[in-house]
Amino acid sequence: MKVMRDGCINLLIDRMKNVMRTVLLMLVIGYMQSCKQDPKVELEPGGTIHNPISKKVSFNDNLNISVLIDLSDRIDPKKHPSPAMEFYMRDIGYLESVANSFEWHLLYKKVIHIDDKIQVFMDPEPSDQSLNKKVTELKTHFTKVDVDKDSILRVSDKYGTISKTIYEAAIADNNYVGSDIWGFFKNKVDDYCVDEGYRNILVILTDGYMFHKDSKMEEDNQTSYLTPQFIQKNSLNKSDWQKRINEKDFGFIVPKKDLSNLDVLVLGINPVKGNPYEEDVIRAYWSKWLSELKVNDFEIKQADLPSHMDKIIRDFILKK
Repeated sequence: MKVMRDGCINLLIDRMKNVMRTVLLMLVIGYMQSCKQDPKVELEPGGTIHNPISKKVSFNDNLNISVLIDLSDRIDPKKHPSPAMEFYMRDIGYLESVANSFEWHLLYKKVIHIDDKIQVFMDPEPSDQSLNKKVTELKTHFTKVDVDKDSILRVSDKYGTISKTIYEAAIADNNYVGSDIWGFFKNKVDDYCVDEGYRNILVILTDGYMFHKDSKMEEDNQTSYLTPQFIQKNSLNKSDWQKRINEKDFGFIVPKKDLSNLDVLVLGINPVKGNPYEEDVIRAYWSKWLSELKVNDFEIKQADLPSHMDKIIRDFILKK
């Protein structure tokens, strides 16, 4: 009887071991499948991506990020030197932060939901065809069928390298024709930067002034441009600048647009020295204009070191 009892016990133990192995195997398979579906388990961010997300975000949004670069003489290191960091180098840092945020979004999003875009525009386009080709290389679209960790992590490197080439070529050419930001909004923004089914984000790298020789328009006190000379000429460099703007209805001409499906982040505001109210006037012009264009959400930030701006950029792009 003892032998039979011991045999039954051993058989029971063996069966329990088999059951435990089966359960363990199922758990491992389930874990591997979840990793395959969800990059936040499989894709540990590398050192090139800033850590960690500072606020609650929604990674199921499809992002359509556009960057509009102002290649006017604001980037000229001889005309506008900055000992702490040249302004064109700050732009490159901002671009890398935008691309890093795009990477974060993809890495923490389930593969099955990935359908996200990032691109760069300049207006007017460079006359150098090789630069236009470089800009085209920055246009990236990831979908669930053609995405992997390595391709995601190459985005910020590509944006840093190619944008450096673009800025250095523009500076070497030394032929600054201005940036037609107003014309871009009038003629292109809704076609180029707004897609249905996406959270559309436009990042504008500019000092806040607007001017282009082919888009210089005036309608009473509404203009398509804003320059330091205009601010001084119209006595907006005094403490009563806000009163004058309200009474005389100064501002940018507003194209007939409804941009309620667009968020705008303006980076690099850099007023000329000597007028303590210059930045206030620039911000007032932009805020009034973007509000009248019915932009869904916007922020306007001054020029600062990329390390200081990184969190601001990341929070704007990744916020829920």
